[in-house]
Amino acid sequence: MELKGKTINFLGDSITEGAGTSGPEKIYPAVIARNEGLKVARNYGIGGTRIARQTGKSAEEKFDLDFCMRVDEMDPHADAVVVFGGTNDWGHGDAFLGCMNDRTPWTFYGALHFLYARLYERYPESEIVVATPLHRVGEENPAGDGSGTRPSTAPLSTYVEIIREVARYYALPVLDLYATSGIQPNLAACRERYCPDGLHPNDAGHAILARKIAAFLKCL
Repeated sequence: MELKGKTINFLGDSITEGAGTSGPEKIYPAVIARNEGLKVARNYGIGGTRIARQTGKSAEEKFDLDFCMRVDEMDPHADAVVVFGGTNDWGHGDAFLGCMNDRTPWTFYGALHFLYARLYERYPESEIVVATPLHRVGEENPAGDGSGTRPSTAPLSTYVEIIREVARYYALPVLDLYATSGIQPNLAACRERYCPDGLHPNDAGHAILARKIAAFLKCL
């Protein structure tokens, strides 16, 4: 895929929104736009949001604006859509994991099916790309990040595998940032350089994300 002159929608959470960076120009969609000559890079990142719908109300109303309900709010004219989320579903979501047969947004499996199917309908001629969550500090904790009550006791890696499984069903290309980003904040030296709070990449981390995502898109 040639990126110059293209329009890309980026759907995500606080990482896409830019938490951890020093300014809007350092967030990975803006870096990609600048480096690759995009016509438009639309940032649809909202901090604290999850892919799956929640049964209870969150401390902040915006956290409950799940990815499924936000698809129809994005501009329908885009050459590509990049979906980058799931870390908050593990961290503090209250949805069950569910199973591969689910098709409603109330479980993690079902929400992924709902999301990918809706993206196909809304963007029939666009490239749709899925990016897995990054590694984060505490990712093996069965209670998530400890800020909510999760019905699942699965580590973050299980959520990553489910994302890959459902994307494979829809034949969607997956950029496995969990496996290939080079950002592993459980390693002190890496955390200091790229992800100081253990979750949100800094400017240097976003430069890596921009490079990895752009390179992946160019191979489509």
